[in-house]
Amino acid sequence: MYINSGYLRSSRVDFKDYTRPLVVGSCGTYRLSGRPDALPTHRPRGRVDYQLLYVAKGKAHFFFDGREEVVGAGSMVLYAPREEQKYIYYTAERPEIFWVHFTGYDVRNILDFYRFDSQKHVYATGTRSEYRWLFQRMILELQLCKPLYEEMLASLLNDLFLLICRQMDPDRRQTDVIHDQIVEAVAYFSENYNQTISVSDYARSHHISTNYFIRSLKQYIGMTPKQYIASVRMANAQMLLENSAYTIQEIASFVGYTDALYFGRLFKRETGMTPSEYRKQFQSQPEQA
Repeated sequence: MYINSGYLRSSRVDFKDYTRPLVVGSCGTYRLSGRPDALPTHRPRGRVDYQLLYVAKGKAHFFFDGREEVVGAGSMVLYAPREEQKYIYYTAERPEIFWVHFTGYDVRNILDFYRFDSQKHVYATGTRSEYRWLFQRMILELQLCKPLYEEMLASLLNDLFLLICRQMDPDRRQTDVIHDQIVEAVAYFSENYNQTISVSDYARSHHISTNYFIRSLKQYIGMTPKQYIASVRMANAQMLLENSAYTIQEIASFVGYTDALYFGRLFKRETGMTPSEYRKQFQSQPEQA
């Protein structure tokens, strides 16, 4: 079994703290393999603070009002103060669990704002890598106790609530998926702008309709894929004309054009000057003292 955890002021006793809106009391993770065969927890009277658990891998078995609910990877479980807590992790199901305990005078309002239902325990949130990162950061902050670490903990937990809220909203989930697709596409085009790129082939390889992909990219960055690739090519061509002694033909080739004359026409349409005129403009400028 692997365990890693951190506790506020090194205290393992649960507590209330109404001096601040949101206070992280402890955070940790379990990863079961080998022995023991099971790791049960039962707190008949619960805790005095809130607890949020994240099933990152495998399964966990929770009991609510005497009924067992098997919770799979990609789910969060929330317990309120003084609420009975009963759950079991079985090693054979290879669970990996993260947990955080928190308190504060404004917790209920914060949870309401992020759409946590006071009558609900289990939330399907998906297995985003950001969840793991946020939990690990909270554990580290509790262990290192750097200046203002309590404020950092509250900020990290608030970020976790925000991310969970987005995942629980179907419209926001769709928006996040589109955003991730656009970020990936922009990164790919930026890395490969000087190669021959087929927009339709790119869309097809990512199982996206070409027309839908073009519309989405234009909606997010204000340009079609071809316009974006051309803008990156022109920006890099301008940089080379300003700061290098490469020939126009060489620069055209570096940024993805085999035909220097075609490159020259596109460059003039973009900047109002031929590549040679653009270069002379910078060569004639006096050096700054």
